[in-house]
Amino acid sequence: MNSVALIGRLTRDPEVRYGGASQTAVARFSIAVDRQRGRDGEQTADFINIVCFGKTAELVEKYMGKGRLVGITGRIQTGSYEKDGRKVYTTDIVADRVEFLDRGNSSSESGASFSGGSGYGSSAPSQSSGPAIPEGFSQLTDDDIPF
Repeated sequence: MNSVALIGRLTRDPEVRYGGASQTAVARFSIAVDRQRGRDGEQTADFINIVCFGKTAELVEKYMGKGRLVGITGRIQTGSYEKDGRKVYTTDIVADRVEFLDRGNSSSESGASFSGGSGYGSSAPSQSSGPAIPEGFSQLTDDDIPF
């Protein structure tokens, strides 16, 4: 089974291109996913490339931006291409579902999710009043984001 679930912050705004005969939207972005702290207590992160298609890609472009905390579910896809005579290997996550996990500039965007199995049959963001912050936790600000 090829299934992935990740939580991380966007490291850049999504880039959307339209391709193919049907002019399908393709969004590409990356997220920083924290690793568990090592023995030295140092926090590190993995930077993972994400791609999504169709309506999901269009909604991601419209509602997501650098620094947003998101949940991604999908599958791993590997590939390769030639560059300057060398073979370059790629690993991407093809997102079937993208969910906001924090509040953006507008509280109506919190809790929104986009899904659609490779982008087809995607739904619009769901509206929610936003989850309450549990005791002992605080709302993150832009100053909390290291990039």
